[in-house]
Amino acid sequence: MFPPSSGKQSQAPGQPEGDYARLAGILKAGRDRLREHPLAKVGPGLITGVADDDPSGIATYSQAGAQYGLGMLWTMPLALPLMAAVQMMCASIGRVTGKGLAANIRNPFPPVVLYGIVFLLLVANICNIAADIAAMGEVAELVIGFPRQAMTVFFVAATLLLQVFVPYHVYVSYLKWLTFSLLAYAGVLFTVHVPWGEVAVRTIWPKLHLTPDVATIVVGVFGTTISPYLFFWQASEEVEDMRKRHDEVPLIQDSRSAGSELRRIRWDTWSGMFYSDVTAYFIILATAVTLHVSGVTTIETAAQAATALRPLAGDFAFVIFALGILGVGLIGVPVLAGSAAYAVSEALNWKWGLELRARDARGFYGTIAVSVVAGLLIQYSPISPMRALFWSAVLNGIVAVPLIVVVILLASNRTVMGDFVVRRPVVFLGWVAALVMGLSAVLMFVPANEFHFT
Repeated sequence: MFPPSSGKQSQAPGQPEGDYARLAGILKAGRDRLREHPLAKVGPGLITGVADDDPSGIATYSQAGAQYGLGMLWTMPLALPLMAAVQMMCASIGRVTGKGLAANIRNPFPPVVLYGIVFLLLVANICNIAADIAAMGEVAELVIGFPRQAMTVFFVAATLLLQVFVPYHVYVSYLKWLTFSLLAYAGVLFTVHVPWGEVAVRTIWPKLHLTPDVATIVVGVFGTTISPYLFFWQASEEVEDMRKRHDEVPLIQDSRSAGSELRRIRWDTWSGMFYSDVTAYFIILATAVTLHVSGVTTIETAAQAATALRPLAGDFAFVIFALGILGVGLIGVPVLAGSAAYAVSEALNWKWGLELRARDARGFYGTIAVSVVAGLLIQYSPISPMRALFWSAVLNGIVAVPLIVVVILLASNRTVMGDFVVRRPVVFLGWVAALVMGLSAVLMFVPANEFHFT
């Protein structure tokens, strides 16, 4: 007689199920280690970096490449450590104090400083939103054939509905996926001939005549790369992330997680800024080796840059360039509107936060709505969104100088930061950023004497 069967076969050692269990254990351990790695926790820095390359930024970088060719490539390697240092200080201020940038400016500085900065930020952001919406509408018309006016209304409605009705922790996950759209600009370079030897030389040593016009473009490039709205956004996003994890408090109140949190901020900020900076470099390079060499030296919109690429680099380059504009626009517009809302709400001591419901933060969401709707209305006014865009980029480049100084003073102040004042190398890079942007702003107004870099 055989014993009754239990319905299960006995498992001998070395059978496949045992191998599967061991493999599952190894994969789980690896997944847990990846989750703990700082690179797995990128968030505010990555989104901030991608928002830096919004359609208005694309237009500015395209103009730099079209007008001056390879002569403007040097701006990006110089900008990377400077923008990373400034953004790292802003992120640290937010995580350490548990307050956004405007709230931290309120106490140590006179009210005129805070309200002046917030007003200029609001004006520049609305101009940027107008330019971004216009570019997205034009590109949508080019790619899918719908009228641009209808598409601008659609994009405004979509961004407003997402920001108002979708909780922050869900909304930000959508934004992270859209960051892949920046890869489109690297793809353009596979469709054209690139003289890589000359590119390498001009990246290090530009060949150009430094005139007031050149200085104005440099201010525009740095103004759209190291831009005030990004300072406010990343500082407040650190606070949003901290609030989302209900067991966390500002580092100045509880320093137990300080080491891991500050490492995360460094990884997050450097990776986001690197991604942004390399993309901007690719945009300048792509337009330099296509538009500039073909004699197209004036670009007023991002959509115009995409259209100009079509006969020179083919339909594929046109499509990926255009789709990239739409992707980063869907990130840039909410960041522009959100940063204005953070700044205004903190300055006026209103409740704020994308995790809050609209009825609990009416002023905050009202500022978002006003910013985006005002940008939409500019489309139907005599004001040219693109001219407003360029001068808002220049305005950002000028306003950023005193604001960077304010950020440095806050991040170095033990009364504000406690034991978590930023390191001296970061402070040094911050001062270099203020100096470079300040010098460029001054050169805009110097008489047309030329200084040669050959």
